[in-house]
Amino acid sequence: MKADKKELIIKSLESLMNTVPYSEISVDAIAGNAGIGKGSIYYYFKSKDDILYSLIEESYRRVIREYFDNIRYRADASAPEKIKTLFMSVIKEDFSENERNLLITLNLNDDTLLHSKMRTVAVQEFSPILSGLLEQGIRENTIKTDTPQESAEIIVAVLTFFLDDATFPKSKESMTNKLKIFAKVLETCLQTEEGSFDFLYTSFNGEAE
Repeated sequence: MKADKKELIIKSLESLMNTVPYSEISVDAIAGNAGIGKGSIYYYFKSKDDILYSLIEESYRRVIREYFDNIRYRADASAPEKIKTLFMSVIKEDFSENERNLLITLNLNDDTLLHSKMRTVAVQEFSPILSGLLEQGIRENTIKTDTPQESAEIIVAVLTFFLDDATFPKSKESMTNKLKIFAKVLETCLQTEEGSFDFLYTSFNGEAE
């Protein structure tokens, strides 16, 4: 029941953000839209921003669930293949017209603090998974790095920084060039096969995988 009510509050904020700028949404409005008392909001969340953080976290966790669904029957895949699956899950959500992520981005374009929170959540959610994949790559000799955990954190931080509309408006040519450079940096730093990360920019351009 507790989880259900928390989800009801999160969905209430999300639905309001479809029509009202985030800055104009009050806790009273969230409670009213959810059909619950204002006191119930503060039982589950400290503030309106806390509700939004949960909405952001759920967005990333949905991507992670999709990733694990995609690799469930590919246990024998190499680390680079699994990394591609992970990154493609992120790219799919951020480069497509995904309703939830697009909604969050549009409502927070002028809020530096909350964009920073979005990137922080991404690093927290994805880095442990990527670190494990880098360790797998080290074992199978498809990846070389002495610092898998730190490398994972840097890689996720840089990728999410590129994907943030508030930081880099998505000019297709400019984004493609940045991702080409990033792909080459990853290939060099992790000593993977040539072209291992080309999918980053070909996917952005809608090219075939």
